[in-house]
Amino acid sequence: MILLGTLVNGIAIAAGSLLGTFLTGMRKEIHETVMQGIGLVVLVIGLSMALEAQNFISVLLSLVVGGILGGWLKVEDRLNQFGKWVENRWKGESRFSTGFVTGTLVYCIGPMAVLGGLDSGLRGDHEVLYTKSLLDGFTAILFSSSMGSGVLFSMIPVALYQGAITLSAGWITQFLDKEALDQVIQQVTATGGILIIGIGINLLGLGKIRVGDLLPAIPVAVAVALVMIRFSI
Repeated sequence: MILLGTLVNGIAIAAGSLLGTFLTGMRKEIHETVMQGIGLVVLVIGLSMALEAQNFISVLLSLVVGGILGGWLKVEDRLNQFGKWVENRWKGESRFSTGFVTGTLVYCIGPMAVLGGLDSGLRGDHEVLYTKSLLDGFTAILFSSSMGSGVLFSMIPVALYQGAITLSAGWITQFLDKEALDQVIQQVTATGGILIIGIGINLLGLGKIRVGDLLPAIPVAVAVALVMIRFSI
């Protein structure tokens, strides 16, 4: 089954999120400490990904163009509106948008999501996605215990994203050789890492970064990488 790895990944996120919801009844001080710990871990994850950039100018270009597009499309506001709509139907739970965006970025951005999807599509080998499922499942427990049910719903974009990579794996490799694919993954990982750093800053209460408006930077990063490959920049 070509989508087995993605299916297992989605189930792991759902199971971890549901388990985490049973850990929400903790004291305020403990909750704040857990949130700070998660924020620090998210910062480290984002920093490790961002440092993979070979060309920070291209990453900056992706963020600037993506930020302009995101602001024009009002991505952050639309995500918040969607979160409020779901909150009203999900027993009024707060923090939905934070959990949804955080989970989506952490689970979607990174080489394991791309390489695992390609392995599943090209060779029917789901080992990378199985490993990712274990990591995502444990992370979902921590995230949902502090950020609520939005983390559970992040399994939807994760399934769509990885499933699309898996189903289009053959088509992708027809146009990109291994070196070019590595460059695209590197560009997306570095750009996504900076967005994840923004989430960590928000979780720690150090500022308010409109990470939602920066989400278009991810597809822009793919386009920038393809242009660089095309013109050998």
